[in-house]
Amino acid sequence: MKTELRKTLGFYSCFSVAVGLVVASSTLVSLGQGMGLAGGGFVIAMASGWILQLFSAQSYAELACMMPHAGGLRSYTKVALGSLPAMAAVILAYIIPNLFAAPAELAVAGSVITETFTPGIPPVLWGGLLLAILTITNVIGVDIFAKLQIVFTMTMMISMALLGIIGLTGIGTLPAPVIPDQPFNPMGMGVFGLTALAIWLYIGIEFVTPMAQEAKQPEKNIPKAMIYGLLAIFFVNLVYGYASLKFVPAEQLTNSNHPHVDMALAMLGRPGMIWIAVVSIFASASTINTVIGVVPRMLYGMAVSRELPRVFRLIHPRFQTPWVGILFMAGAMSVTYFGGISEAPNLIIYILAACCSWLFSYVIAHIDVLILRRRYPNQRRPYKTPFYPIPQIIGSLGMVYAIINIAPVPEMESIIFRLVGVMIACTLVYVIFWLRFVIKEPMFKPMNMQEAQEEWGLVEKELYKNGIPATFVIAPGSRATSSATTI
Repeated sequence: MKTELRKTLGFYSCFSVAVGLVVASSTLVSLGQGMGLAGGGFVIAMASGWILQLFSAQSYAELACMMPHAGGLRSYTKVALGSLPAMAAVILAYIIPNLFAAPAELAVAGSVITETFTPGIPPVLWGGLLLAILTITNVIGVDIFAKLQIVFTMTMMISMALLGIIGLTGIGTLPAPVIPDQPFNPMGMGVFGLTALAIWLYIGIEFVTPMAQEAKQPEKNIPKAMIYGLLAIFFVNLVYGYASLKFVPAEQLTNSNHPHVDMALAMLGRPGMIWIAVVSIFASASTINTVIGVVPRMLYGMAVSRELPRVFRLIHPRFQTPWVGILFMAGAMSVTYFGGISEAPNLIIYILAACCSWLFSYVIAHIDVLILRRRYPNQRRPYKTPFYPIPQIIGSLGMVYAIINIAPVPEMESIIFRLVGVMIACTLVYVIFWLRFVIKEPMFKPMNMQEAQEEWGLVEKELYKNGIPATFVIAPGSRATSSATTI
């Protein structure tokens, strides 16, 4: 089978992927709760998060265009820092966070279905049913949502923008309730402590970078897709967030697990509630679908590279899917979903725990750029970060600040850091054990560029041999990693 990927993806394809990755129901929860906590001042945190993600996009664009055939963050970091940071970065950024963020999506979907369509039926049942259906369809290879995810994503973006504009203009809305006036920014300088909450609105924008090998003029289209994607997301969230403040009391926004539905109900009544509920359910479904369908393919690739047990390389003889990885992810998500997230009074705790884990990967990406610039100064870089190294330095410091101030209110701090501590501890125990005693590789010895390219050439051949496309292009509408492309 031919292993060369054709450069067929233009700017709009890259833009659709970049935007689609970020849009999910959990982002609307963080948006509503941020607006509830800081009022209109949340735009300051949104702008801070936007700038930090713009800097992250610069680093990812440079790395992706320099190493378009490599395996994403894991390969960049393996060349810059060695095996332990590379494995830990991937697990902490793309695997473990989805064990919290994806079940949070299930909880939002279950809650929305119950409140909108089936009062009296426990939300946990709907979330569990959705997880079961998507697990089965991915094992047998029936990816219904993959063909519609771009439609769902753009529908959600357009719906949010329209609802926000309708709410701000008051055209066709119910009378706005009398809500006591509050200062523009009641939190003062404390609003910067909500930066991590705001970053969740943009997390995943970098997942367009694995498309560098298939994109036309990647040095132009990849950075542009991320920049314009960030602008579009900022605008949509801004208008929807401010419309929410007009129709929903701040306290309700802060404490609700589905503030976006509360806003549509208050503004347009039941038709508005049904409108945003349907869009939200499909967004959650496509997110879960991508997690279950794509992360197992990452596990497969890591197993091929001897970074996970060989069992993850097993392919279903009939359906040609990595069924072990699919069942593993579904089972792990079930544990966190039925173990507490589905009944959690405040889903934002789990969203922020996932966000905190994810932020480490951005710091590592910035460090990768700094190290590789010094170690390989003459390496071809089709895209170079403007004003280097300012974005890398400020971006790293900003992400560290966001991690330290991850909790929007003091009461959440200990729970969030406890969850993150468990994630980091489990990751390091596994990685150190695996490198030291199983494959016996150096933990911090960087791989040279040529070795990295040769390794990923072998991985791609193995992937193709088993019928699994070699690159992982993120399917729109998710916070997962990527979905496999067709050749």
